[in-house]
Amino acid sequence: MSKITEVNFKGGLPMEIEVIPIRKTLQNHKSITRPHRATFYHIVWVQQGTATFLVDFEPVTIQENAFLFINKDRVKALTSDTPHDGKILLFTDDFFARTEDDIASLHSSILFNDLLETTALPVGHIPSLQTIFNEIETELTHENDAYQYEIVHSLLSALLTSAERERKRSGYTEIAKDQHLAHTIQFKDLLERQFAVQKSVSSYAGGLNISEKKLTSATLRTLGKSPKTLIDERVMLEAKRLLVHTGFSVKEIGYELGFDDPAYFGKYFRKHSGKTPADFRVSYLIR
Repeated sequence: MSKITEVNFKGGLPMEIEVIPIRKTLQNHKSITRPHRATFYHIVWVQQGTATFLVDFEPVTIQENAFLFINKDRVKALTSDTPHDGKILLFTDDFFARTEDDIASLHSSILFNDLLETTALPVGHIPSLQTIFNEIETELTHENDAYQYEIVHSLLSALLTSAERERKRSGYTEIAKDQHLAHTIQFKDLLERQFAVQKSVSSYAGGLNISEKKLTSATLRTLGKSPKTLIDERVMLEAKRLLVHTGFSVKEIGYELGFDDPAYFGKYFRKHSGKTPADFRVSYLIR
């Protein structure tokens, strides 16, 4: 029996941030072409050719001279057959989050937490983003000293802030920053932690100290979906991940997701996908 491959940030570096070349990494670590869950953030800069990532079953194609921002804990794989090269900037929460404000800004950034889609950003006409990225890479080649963390942290903050500004200029669907959005983000954070054990709207509303009506109003206003729909989507995403990327039996997956009755899990899965868990697993694997 196997679990989804989890990749942690490699040890031995002075700080939990690094820049790696795509082509060399592909040659040395074929694992990035297989589905895996990384515990750190990715900023992919495709400099030559076109790259395609499969991010939780959704293909995301990145054209030459564009950035792709991938949140931590997404299940992803580089699936491109076409020649391409570039660089990937990797960093962790522990590196970036010096303060509560740092944590809040990172976890609410539209680059990694766009509630509507994965962020891809053309940068050919934005030399400042390329310059900052290169400055980070250059600084990381220097010997670590008392100043390096502050310099790299400031550069990464500038890169994320500039990229977010450009994202908003490039047709991003803006969600009003109001109480509805705040409640939705809080709900999504709580859902990420509890979807396997809590599946009722009332439990999440209680956890947020708001009414079910207020929670429903928030998610409908920001995402056009009810809290129950979002709960079901998150449970189904994990079910599909486990069916396709692990060797768990259907019964074991049901238990993993909080279904004590395997038959009920089967009915639940079929209701939301139109297929039995076994049929979904087979249909995906033979593609």
